[in-house]
This record gives sequence, C-alpha cells and structure tokens, in this order.
Amino acid sequence: MNILVLKLILAPLIIGSASLAGRRWGAAISGWLVGLPLTSGPVAFFLALSHDKPFVADAIRGTLSGGFSLVAFTLTYAWMSKRFNWMISILASTLVFAGFTALMRTVVNPLIPLFFYVIAAILLGLWCMPKYIQTEIVAPPGKWDIPARILIGTSFILLITEIAPYIGPRLTGLLTTVPLFVSILTIFAHRHQGHTGAAGVLHGLLLGLFSFAGFYLTLGLLIEKSSIGVAFGAAILSTLVIQGVSLLILNRNNKKATYPQ
Repeated sequence: MNILVLKLILAPLIIGSASLAGRRWGAAISGWLVGLPLTSGPVAFFLALSHDKPFVADAIRGTLSGGFSLVAFTLTYAWMSKRFNWMISILASTLVFAGFTALMRTVVNPLIPLFFYVIAAILLGLWCMPKYIQTEIVAPPGKWDIPARILIGTSFILLITEIAPYIGPRLTGLLTTVPLFVSILTIFAHRHQGHTGAAGVLHGLLLGLFSFAGFYLTLGLLIEKSSIGVAFGAAILSTLVIQGVSLLILNRNNKKATYPQ
C-alpha cells in the first residue's frame, strides 16, 4: 500500500475515534485517548519506512523530549482556564509549548535518562493540576465538528512527514507533539463546559502520557537493533499495557468526581 494512502487512512481514524469516544464517555476519556501516541506514532512509522534508522532514532528522542512541552501546555491551559476564556487560554498555553519546544531542541539526553525525566515531569504535572469537579456535557457539538478535526489532523500528519528531511530528525520529533488534537478537544470542552470540561480533557491527557513515554522508550531501544515490525509491535504492546493501568486510575478518579491538586 502506498505510504500516502496509509496516511490518509490512519489520520482520520485517529481523530475521529477520539472525538466519538469523547462524546460517548466524556472529556477525560477524550484526553486520555489523545495522550496515546496516535499522532506521533504514525509519523514515526512513516519516517521509519522512508528514512534510515539513525534518523528515526534521533526523531524518537526528539518526540520523547516533547513530553516536557506537553506537560507545560497542559498546566498552562488548565490554570488559565480558571479565569480566562478559551482564546486567551490557548494563546498562553501555545506560547508556553513553543518556548519549551525551542528549549528542548538545544537539550540532548540519552534515551533512558530522558524517559525518567519525562515520567517525573508527568507526575509533577498531575500533582500541580487544579482541582475540578466532573460535569456532564451541556451543549451538543456541531455536525461539522468531527469532519473538521479529521481534516486538520490529516493535514498535519502529511505536513510533518513531508518536511522532515528539511528540518531534521530532532525538530521533526518535537513538532510531532504539537497538541493539535488535544487543543481541539480542550477548546470544545472549555467552550461548552467551562474550566471543568477543559481540565477533564487535560487530566486525561496527562494520564495518557505515561503510555506515550513507554511507547517511545520501547521503540527507541529497539528501532536500531531489530526490524520495524518488531520494534513497533513491542512498542504498541507496552503502550497498551500502560494505557490499561492508566484507564483504571482514570475510572477510579471519575468515580470520585474530584481530582487532587
């Protein structure tokens, strides 16, 4: 199958599934699903099909470094949304994300220490999240909501994979963590549910980032030592195991309906 066809199939499935799950099970599940490497993972796979393994390994470390930017984005939006509307919140959090991305482009760490640094950042992010109370959705989404998300998400994946040879592996990896999907989900939740809706998506995202980190640790350890199939298969398996544990935590928190600061 042509790589372009694969991109055009996978990207719509990614954002469409997360959006439908959010409607069915709530904002937190949407964020939890988007926390999976559902955008950056396909990008890494397409890079592995069209570039040498050292390029892909460097991109993987760049993507994992993007975890710091995602945690910073999450905390900024969560706290800004307590006092400001979605436009100010997304502007501030995007600027913070961009600043951390620029910083991480200049910081290079070995894969295993980098993994533990990212895990520590995620735990810190969970501890620093503001308190909120889970609420029901109070406004239905528009009929063009999910098609618009699919169009934007697919275009993003196509863009990143096409410009990768020109911007280099590290920046490519960092840019794959641009919070495009979670921004769409968070803005929608913020507009219709206020701060609590936005915080629900973002809390789910933080829990989903554990599997994101596990995926890239496994993939980074195997990509240069085994076949593409083995490396991605093992990475997906580790992601599913970690994501299952995080889902249990998310369900427990949803039953409590409040989240600790």
